[in-house]
Amino acid sequence: MHIETPEANFGDGGKNFDDDGRIKRTGTWVTASAHIITAVIGSGVLSLAWAIAQMGWVAGPAVLFAFSFITYFTSTLLADSYRSPDPVHGKRNYTYSEAVRAILGGRRYQLCGLAQYINLVGVTIGYTITASISMVAVRRSNCFHKHGHQDKCNISNNPSMIIFACIEIVLSQIQNFHKLSWLSIVAAIMSFAYSSIGLGLSVAKVAGGGHGRTSVTGVQIGVDVTGSEKVWRTFQAVGDIAFAYAYSNVLIEIQDTLKSSPPENRAMKRASLIGITTTTLFYVLCGCLGYAAFGNDAPGNFLTGFGFYEPFWLIDFANVCIAVHLVGAYQVFVQPIFGFVEKWSKERWSDSQFINGEHALKVPLCGSYNVNFFRVVWRTAYVIFTAVIAMLFPFFNDFLGLIGSLSFWPLTVYFPIEMYVKRSNMQRYSLTWIGLKILSWACLVISIISAVGSIQGLAQALKKYQPFKAQQ
Repeated sequence: MHIETPEANFGDGGKNFDDDGRIKRTGTWVTASAHIITAVIGSGVLSLAWAIAQMGWVAGPAVLFAFSFITYFTSTLLADSYRSPDPVHGKRNYTYSEAVRAILGGRRYQLCGLAQYINLVGVTIGYTITASISMVAVRRSNCFHKHGHQDKCNISNNPSMIIFACIEIVLSQIQNFHKLSWLSIVAAIMSFAYSSIGLGLSVAKVAGGGHGRTSVTGVQIGVDVTGSEKVWRTFQAVGDIAFAYAYSNVLIEIQDTLKSSPPENRAMKRASLIGITTTTLFYVLCGCLGYAAFGNDAPGNFLTGFGFYEPFWLIDFANVCIAVHLVGAYQVFVQPIFGFVEKWSKERWSDSQFINGEHALKVPLCGSYNVNFFRVVWRTAYVIFTAVIAMLFPFFNDFLGLIGSLSFWPLTVYFPIEMYVKRSNMQRYSLTWIGLKILSWACLVISIISAVGSIQGLAQALKKYQPFKAQQ
């Protein structure tokens, strides 16, 4: 998802410009709520039925609600960090990292940048895996429809990953990519389409009496899994749910679209409440109805794991929507990585013609296009790198769980709490200080155990996996 921000203009102090000289922002809590919903609802919804199946009817929804509450609470703290030092009249911070630099500074600003870029790299790899699985699912769906459900229809993910990488290599060379706002709109429509299709198919299956075997505690030890598998899968499921709620990275950018009256922090808190409440209800429906439909045998991805076979054309359409969504979403998440490396390289080697030189290239029907050799080589190499890693670790649930685990604590919990403590000059060891620290440490422990669960899942999957072979 990409949020457009107005350009600065200090040549006019009139009513068409905000206090920072940029074109007056016109966003409201309604538009911000829509941005939040489209930012949160994405490929993470596909694994929720599996996550609920690992924990059961009690713990599964409870964990979903717990993550929604924590995300909402810390988003209200983060909303107050848009302006500093005063949350209403202070200087604007246009991005998450700018807020951390202005309020915390120093080493923690560097740690924030590291956490953000690790998350961005992980997401681009995860999106490559997810998109290729969906592309393969279209071919497998047609194969099952033609040859019957008993046919194995083994198809390798790797050609689809190569196709996806080729598309991303071309898109990565587009200049001024941030101006292609239509891509975000298409991605949002696609995410709602495939999520709604999955939800509708789950409802139809339950209504038709095709529900699976469920239990209060989820998958049963000795029946579905061993005791150790139950523990590891539960940890991994927590990471999957954490991934589904990740939107703190773009909260400040969303807030930067709001008009200044009423105060941005007040409107953003209202938008967060509405956006996260709506998302949570949607997640509970998808997760619980998906679990009701598939039971303890819920697939890791309920649109590509073939809990549904018919209508095959609708399954195909949903998977095409996933692939189209992730083509655009990949670019949204990769652009900050490109920008950071290219800016650093230009500053480090300012005299290099290879890095800084622009060469005009005439493209038929498109006019002139400026080519930078470093940009072409670096961006192509990065896309190839993510595709190769995805080929080596093509495990949807494990990778999503790992990304969610690594990003949840630092970006959703730690930095918002630390910025709030610093801004409010909170007294150390006061009840509020102790409560916030307990929440932060508890979330750190949750992130660690869910990361361990996902790593264990990756390790187990690698024992059975043969790279570059067709999936079973």
